[in-house]
Amino acid sequence: MRKIIYALLLFISISTLAQAKEKIFIVERENSALAVINNNLKTNEIKNMHNFNHAVVKFRGKDGYVITRDGYVIKFDPVTEKKLKEYRTSKSAIGFIIGKNFLAVANYDNKTVEILDRNLNPIQSIKTGSRNVGIKLYKNYLIFACMDTNQIWVMKDKNPKAKLPKFVLYKKFKNIGKVPFDALIDKNLYVVGLFNSPDIGVINLDTMKYKKVPLKLGKKERILKVPHFGFWSVSKGYFFIPAVGNEKVFVFDHKFNYITSIKVEGNPVFTALSPDKKWLAVTFSGKKFPYVQIIDTKTLKIVRTFKFPGWILHVRWSNDTKHLYFSVNTANEVLAYNVSNPNPMKWWKQFMWPVPKSSGIFLYDSKTQK
Repeated sequence: MRKIIYALLLFISISTLAQAKEKIFIVERENSALAVINNNLKTNEIKNMHNFNHAVVKFRGKDGYVITRDGYVIKFDPVTEKKLKEYRTSKSAIGFIIGKNFLAVANYDNKTVEILDRNLNPIQSIKTGSRNVGIKLYKNYLIFACMDTNQIWVMKDKNPKAKLPKFVLYKKFKNIGKVPFDALIDKNLYVVGLFNSPDIGVINLDTMKYKKVPLKLGKKERILKVPHFGFWSVSKGYFFIPAVGNEKVFVFDHKFNYITSIKVEGNPVFTALSPDKKWLAVTFSGKKFPYVQIIDTKTLKIVRTFKFPGWILHVRWSNDTKHLYFSVNTANEVLAYNVSNPNPMKWWKQFMWPVPKSSGIFLYDSKTQK
């Protein structure tokens, strides 16, 4: 019997390995390195990547880019796993976006948004007088929020058919609410979180109209890690918005009519939506770092609560296989749970990779990159 079970598990692992197309890049928070998982094996580390405390990795085409907390943008080849070039935009950077022929980097320290070409040559510096967050693209617009001045700037590429962009200020939204901290974009809507206001802000980028949507926050608790927005919080029917300093996930429809709030284990940080839009994974901060909860997006009920032997700093659903990845920072490991069963209570741990001080999980598939 044991031989049969072993052979079955081996077959499942080999089948999954043969089918895997994604390459996984994992931020090693304290090591200034990117771990590489390929075909379900840890195969490499890309080292000497500067301050990785808030590192973000993005891909476009066959190019990979990293932004570091100390203001470096690093270009690397995700196929050969080699660093190609680096350029420092500031002493502290927080986010970036990749256009067809440029990168736009939102900085904290020198209070600018820097525009680089795809080979990291500087093109333009936009002075804002503020720390800048929530940087997004829509058509030929570049949108970002100014944390210190409570504004949103919409920049327009005045010649989008040119080889390189030239952005000019198109519209400035003032007094949007107190301390914008992150944003998501869905179709023509730019949605910004407001740290010190009981609202979220929404811009219709076709009409350039702004409105506040009130949230039922209640008493705010001490916050150790602010919520992160992203495209993964948007399903076909709903926006899922993690509350600031509250044990809630808010649910709105696409016209921003309030649907409900879901009581969760702690102060939410990430709300990560599965590729089939059926499940929402929610992570937490503070004493609840070890927990992840799964919400059924149809019933809006919690269907499973995980507790891990360490802090969960990131989760990511595979776009290629039936896996949900967990970055267990203080346990120095990344876990892959098989989520092929329609019953989340039957999801099971299939792989474990040792990754020192693991943090962000980022997926690369050359066939899906544009």
